[in-house]
Amino acid sequence: MDTDGSRDYTNNDYIVVKALANGVTIIGMTRGRETKLHHSEKLDKGEVMLAQFTEHTSAIKIRGRAQIYTRHGIIESGD
Repeated sequence: MDTDGSRDYTNNDYIVVKALANGVTIIGMTRGRETKLHHSEKLDKGEVMLAQFTEHTSAIKIRGRAQIYTRHGIIESGD
């Protein structure tokens, strides 16, 4: 916690998503009793996005052909 009582998320896990095709969708999902979508982004081939888990984001859904880089390794989504 920071001195003002808020939590510092700069050291939380993050992922890197590299689109291997046009139209890759990244969807952030909320924490809490109900999982809801709270943010989405579209990437075209070659674009890269870094996403981080925070107090609001507990899951990230990726639709389309992409490489996902995590501390656990590289995963490929899509066909």
